[in-house]
Amino acid sequence: MRILLVVYDNDSYIHTFPHALAAIGAILLKHGHEVEVYNQAMNHYPESHLQEYLDKNKFDLVGLSFIAGYYEYRKALKISQAINDSKYRPFFVIGGHGPSPEPGYFLKKTSADAVVIGEGEETIIELIQAFENKSSLHKVKGIAFSDNGKFIVNERRPLIKDIDQLPFPAYKLFSMEYYRLNRAPYCSNKEFSIGMLSGRGCPFKCNFCYRMDEGFRPRSNQSIIEEIKFLRKDYLINHITFNDELFMSSCQRTISLCEDFIKHNLGIKWECNGRLNFAKQEVLGLMKKAGCVFINYGIESIDDSILKNMNKALTIKQINTGVGSTIQAGITPGLNIIFGNIGENKNTLRKGVDFLLKYADGIFMRTIRPVTPYPGSELYYYAIKKGLLKDVADFYENKHINSDLLAVNFTELSDAQFYDALHEANSELIESFFKKKQDSYLAQLKKLYYQKDASFRGFRQT
Repeated sequence: MRILLVVYDNDSYIHTFPHALAAIGAILLKHGHEVEVYNQAMNHYPESHLQEYLDKNKFDLVGLSFIAGYYEYRKALKISQAINDSKYRPFFVIGGHGPSPEPGYFLKKTSADAVVIGEGEETIIELIQAFENKSSLHKVKGIAFSDNGKFIVNERRPLIKDIDQLPFPAYKLFSMEYYRLNRAPYCSNKEFSIGMLSGRGCPFKCNFCYRMDEGFRPRSNQSIIEEIKFLRKDYLINHITFNDELFMSSCQRTISLCEDFIKHNLGIKWECNGRLNFAKQEVLGLMKKAGCVFINYGIESIDDSILKNMNKALTIKQINTGVGSTIQAGITPGLNIIFGNIGENKNTLRKGVDFLLKYADGIFMRTIRPVTPYPGSELYYYAIKKGLLKDVADFYENKHINSDLLAVNFTELSDAQFYDALHEANSELIESFFKKKQDSYLAQLKKLYYQKDASFRGFRQT
């Protein structure tokens, strides 16, 4: 079959590498299909360009994957319209974290022929076989589809146990010269960076997370190292962003990976998403030695009762100890706080602001966003149960209009009071950031003129 995979434009200058589509592209190529990527993201094409492209080029199937953000939702609808209006409309399949929790709604809104729910590698191959053979879609696990105007949701497909069996992402389908220019913390302008995955899933169950798959499935150390070596050799990559939901899934796994990174002398910088439960001195020291320069931590709140309400499985003591140990190890921590979960108030917000101010460095601007109950999350179903949200249509069409605005207010504050509190908090954080930035620039000027610092090359933004 001739298949087109669409990478949507999220309005970034340099986009992050689209792992999901690259994984699907790899499995399609492995099964002998002809695969092409339509890269709206890299070229910033309007949707009319996609329709024109489909009018001039015949494909058997077109695939689109997207997440659950307000921007992505509206973008997906526009792209779907272009596909549906095309002269030779292909069989249209959607997937990703966006449509998976509420597939019937997205079938209706996009007029897609099928939704792949959850992991797609095995499902897409079975779906294509059924389509090619003109057989019933009722037996294809892990999809939803429309049958004579009725939305059918088939049985979920079991997760792929051994993800090492999957091929590496189909990097050759993408313009790697473009993607490797994506900047990351402590990645110089001369370095080439790319994202990759060392595993799938997460062993924790935070109430705001819309991930539907249970547990964590790591790749083997050998497989990860082979892919890094491949990226270094073929694309000169020397900085890796591990985009796993949770790279630091345990102390044992993190230590094992770092020891093998050191053993193989990979010579790369890297960053990851971490967990302060596992931010032990011995682990962090090994991570630093193995090339880690940045760990992004989902802290969410600086109040034990709120952390408990979130089912965060984290304490303030662990947060303070872990962040301190990370800095002591010479690794920069990413500190993420949200506001508005069940039980939150101005006092819990104040704690979050004070914590971020304590670690303000003038390098990263840290602000606080409202929590969003994305479909599929425990918080989403809680909001419906409490009458704060009607359904998925209410979420996407009425409530979730911007990630920095309230979708659902779980606090005792009025909406106006909520915004007053968040405005005050973020104003303080932004003023602190620019004060630190100004102090840094002035210090550089003093060093330049009075110490004749010949290494100075101007106040560059990237």
